[in-house]
Amino acid sequence: MPAVTVENPLTLPRVSAPEGASARPVLAVTTAPQGFEGEGFPVRRAFAGINYKYLDPFIMMDQMGEVEYAPGEPKGTPWHPHRGFETVTYLIDGTFVHQDSNGGGGTITDGDTQWMTAGSGLLHIEAPPESLVMSGGLFHGLQLWVNLPAADKMKDPRYQDIRGGQVQLLTSADGGALLRVIAGSLDGHEGPGITHTPITMVHATLRPGASVTLPWRPDFNGLAYVLAGRGSVGAEGRPVHMGQTAVFGDGGSLTVRADERQDSHAPDLEVVLLGGRPIREPMAHYGPFVMNTRAELEQAFEDFQKGRLGTIPAVHGM
Repeated sequence: MPAVTVENPLTLPRVSAPEGASARPVLAVTTAPQGFEGEGFPVRRAFAGINYKYLDPFIMMDQMGEVEYAPGEPKGTPWHPHRGFETVTYLIDGTFVHQDSNGGGGTITDGDTQWMTAGSGLLHIEAPPESLVMSGGLFHGLQLWVNLPAADKMKDPRYQDIRGGQVQLLTSADGGALLRVIAGSLDGHEGPGITHTPITMVHATLRPGASVTLPWRPDFNGLAYVLAGRGSVGAEGRPVHMGQTAVFGDGGSLTVRADERQDSHAPDLEVVLLGGRPIREPMAHYGPFVMNTRAELEQAFEDFQKGRLGTIPAVHGM
């Protein structure tokens, strides 16, 4: 799990919650069911079973892989539409190529993030490059869906290609945790991702036995998803392991700890920390469209069927 790392975390800025910050309690821990997406790549549905009031403004998140493909096995998704939200694809291992019907897109690889604001709508495809299909190899990443408020749902589509070297790197007081701030702010340190809806997204790596207590905006919700390893969350030390999501309650700080002993294939605890300011608007969600009303959903389907979201480029067979 390379993502982005440093040889000596103690050279990085250190963050910790201020004295007296109220600890967020752990309301629930859920286990992600496993399934398949697109043309058949394995995923874990990180938010399955969690009440939306604790997720808002996040809609869903899939952990893609971790899977070691044999030659000829790597898979992606076919052309599909989006409207009304943002997709955030964070690739930890492997390579993914994105393209849309407006000519946008790009290639992301180890530690890169592509932030696509679908807005008013487009057609989109994600697939491994031909070279990776031929060779096989490791593939592992996340895709997060972030809702847009009604005022932004019909904005023009936008891409942000965030290279691994652009993320803000921080550490805990003792250097036991490496914190990669992809978007938002953590203790005044800004990540590169520009968001319509205020959020914070952090990929944290904790060495065995390490712990970190981070300041967390009181007006944000709080979620922790375990990519790999074992540990505990909250001041109460609620156990968590790979494929589980912890839902935090209100407060000004959140705590994550790594167990002293980790599995041989996952030497550290790897956690994605998410927080966002809830939009608190009605949501109508079906498939690749996330709107505010059923009428808007029906309009999105009609626009897609009539080609108003774009057409597949001729090079792809149309």
